Amino acid sequence: MPEILQKLLDILMKKIMYERKVTKMQFRDLNTQYLTLKEEMDKAIQEVLDNCKYINGPQVKELEKQLADYVGVKHCITCGNGTDALTMVLMSWGIKEGDAVFVPDFTFFASGEVVSFEGATPVFYDVCENTYNADAESLEKAIVAVIKEGKLRPKAIIAVDLYGQPADYSKLQKIADKYDLFLLEDGAQGFGGMINNKRACSFGDVATTSFFPAKPLGCYGDGGAVFTNSDKMAEYLRSISVHGKGTYKYDNIRIGWNSRLDTIQAAILKVKLNAFKNYEVKNVNRVASQYTKLLKGVVEVPEILPNFLSSWAQYTIRLQNHIQRDGLKEHLQKAGIPTMIYYPKAMHHQTAFKAIDMYVECPRAEKLCNTVLSLPIHPYLTEEEVKLVTELIKDYIGK
Repeated sequence: MPEILQKLLDILMKKIMYERKVTKMQFRDLNTQYLTLKEEMDKAIQEVLDNCKYINGPQVKELEKQLADYVGVKHCITCGNGTDALTMVLMSWGIKEGDAVFVPDFTFFASGEVVSFEGATPVFYDVCENTYNADAESLEKAIVAVIKEGKLRPKAIIAVDLYGQPADYSKLQKIADKYDLFLLEDGAQGFGGMINNKRACSFGDVATTSFFPAKPLGCYGDGGAVFTNSDKMAEYLRSISVHGKGTYKYDNIRIGWNSRLDTIQAAILKVKLNAFKNYEVKNVNRVASQYTKLLKGVVEVPEILPNFLSSWAQYTIRLQNHIQRDGLKEHLQKAGIPTMIYYPKAMHHQTAFKAIDMYVECPRAEKLCNTVLSLPIHPYLTEEEVKLVTELIKDYIGK
């Protein structure tokens, strides 16, 4: 057979293979996870339905202990969602109007939203291009600029464990100590990650996470948690999460709100946590390693720092510019491959923050907004599926 015909036949067969095998690929495959855990999951949910203890049932306290033990902290306080968790921490610190809270410019809106919700001012700082996480040098420049101007009181730092890898807390803690600032670990995407032998959600003064379904450990609705070693903070958080109650249910000792994790979500998370600990973190790292092996030198792949472990909330590559990125996204979509752009707009460009002053420039955050693309990743993604995705990427890039 002539060489040109053989090449055309190969292309045709590859296209047929993609169309047959990729059409059902999921970005985060919650259906396969459920089917894998179905027997345990159905039993756990049925137990809640049988006992009818839908609020503050025994599964909530059991889950909180298991989460605290897993992370390695004294207290875990569950709540309604990850945004509430962040807000509750800021409330406990007395964050208010006139305070400056330093927030990465490349992250989800909630990390800055909660600061404004308390009446304080989010001050945005840049991130590292290779890890997507907080850039300590940019952070310190922002702190110094705020102090020099003298209009705001520097009060706290929020660092985000973006895409699953913890931020570099050894550097961030030094800055927090130097300027006497609180340090909050936003571990909504980082739960399950590690630095050396210390787990995500155990860094800084306090940490939070989200159990949104697409997170590394997600429930079947909304949910969140705060992790702390402080008895005083734990007591305060438990109080404000239930209308500011005291030791007696109908004696409200402070103004709080209503943010509790439903019992049925706690039961679901208990089942998922066992799978997460036993094999899901290991499996998702296997998938990420395969992606990196096949895509290194083709596109810019995420960098995991030495002695760091990611829980891979997303596997995010970088393209040369937004034209190449958007073209690849369309190319993959046509082949049935779902992708996401986390995030297309830097925090300081958000309409809600347009009146907030910038104290440092954030060129890397802006560049990432134009070049990042997140690929399907989850513990149940097969080697064959990863290969299909990477072959399509290579076809588009021309390598």
